[in-house]
Amino acid sequence: MTVPASADSGAASEGGLRRVIGFWGGTALIIGITIGAGIFRKPVSLAQVIPDPMIILGLWAAFGVISICGALALAELASMMPRTGGTYVYLRAAYGDSSAFVFGWIYLLVATPAAVGALATYFGELLCSVFHLELRFVPWIGCVTLVLLTVANLLGAKLGSAIQSVFTAIKIGALLMLMFVSFFLVDGSISHLGIRSGAHFDLNSLGVGVASVIWAYDGWVAVSMIAGEVVAPEKLMKRIIVAGMLAITFLYVGANLGYFNAMMLHEMAAAKDGVPQAIMGKLMGDAGGAVIGACIMCSVFGALNGNILAKPRVPFALAQDGLTFAFLGKAHPRWSTPYAAILIQSAAALLMIIAFQSDPGGLFDKLTTYFVVVEWSALLFTVAAVLVLRRKMPDAERPYRTPAYPWVPLVFLVGASVGLVAIVIGKWSSGDRSPVWGLLISLAGFPVYWIWKRLKGGSVPAPAGPA
Repeated sequence: MTVPASADSGAASEGGLRRVIGFWGGTALIIGITIGAGIFRKPVSLAQVIPDPMIILGLWAAFGVISICGALALAELASMMPRTGGTYVYLRAAYGDSSAFVFGWIYLLVATPAAVGALATYFGELLCSVFHLELRFVPWIGCVTLVLLTVANLLGAKLGSAIQSVFTAIKIGALLMLMFVSFFLVDGSISHLGIRSGAHFDLNSLGVGVASVIWAYDGWVAVSMIAGEVVAPEKLMKRIIVAGMLAITFLYVGANLGYFNAMMLHEMAAAKDGVPQAIMGKLMGDAGGAVIGACIMCSVFGALNGNILAKPRVPFALAQDGLTFAFLGKAHPRWSTPYAAILIQSAAALLMIIAFQSDPGGLFDKLTTYFVVVEWSALLFTVAAVLVLRRKMPDAERPYRTPAYPWVPLVFLVGASVGLVAIVIGKWSSGDRSPVWGLLISLAGFPVYWIWKRLKGGSVPAPAGPA
């Protein structure tokens, strides 16, 4: 029996999952998944390809606004249909089974394993750096970490959420510490924002820059995927999403202002160990770099945990609706977790780490760009679902409505579209076809869906309406 969304903590949700995540757990999840490696690793990449600090800062601020607009639109959908699966649920309601199926299968077998594999690999790099281990241990550390977090999240969303809260607090503390050190404890000047470097700047450079910033902002949609396990989601989901995105944008823009106050652009471009490590090294020498390296390691660990916690809920919801193998929609009888989806997602990520272990650094950058184009293309349709469902389901109960409708979702749609075009064109001009391949693999999901439907004899349950 399905329990209403306002059920008490620990009550069963759809499919046997329990509502055990509150406001702080949900906010920790959205911040924890979104703030991972990007804000710590990408500033070096940005400084190397974009010669103007103001353009870099403008990208961080612009995509912060764009992401907030997308999150405000998502909050309407989450309060309207607070079901496990999030984006998948909204796509199915707006566009039908085929679009929802494509999103689900990409999440299970391609995009999420790519993101999880990249984060696990980067965690291995950081651990080796902090403890001065040989780089050949990187993929194996990543695999062991991934296995441990998979086990933790198999044991229940409450445990996974608790882990998320601890590591989210660490990463917020690390960013606030970096901002304080950058502004007050090292020699610097805000005038560094006006000093350009002599780096060559073209469309490819802009594409690399946009990809780096979008990757750092990616992840906020994942909180909608655990809506079926949030206590009173019709009230809390909008608060979780809005509070989380405002906090993320503040931390990102503040951290970048701190970076530019403490270092000039050419110094950032030359910081091979990372900009945060270089700043803390100015204050405390090697010990400072080790301290912030450990904090970044915790940040990546938290983002990895958040992905393992939230993303399997998409194929779980897909199976619950009869759109894929039924075993993916089963909750563990003791731990109430979508154990089959968690295991398959983690297994795919492990295979990616092992297959590309010869080039872990290159794997991270390629997979992040690939993942961003696929995921944000799906996000365009998700946010557009607000417009579609306003027309398709005008009388549905909406506990929260997107402010300044339709301009807020339109800002996201236009801004994200421009960013994705810049990435694809920039990568194509440099000879990198991976974003295009990612989109083609996504489109291949449509014939797979038609084959699946034919095997099922054309019988697929109707989409569920608002909770």
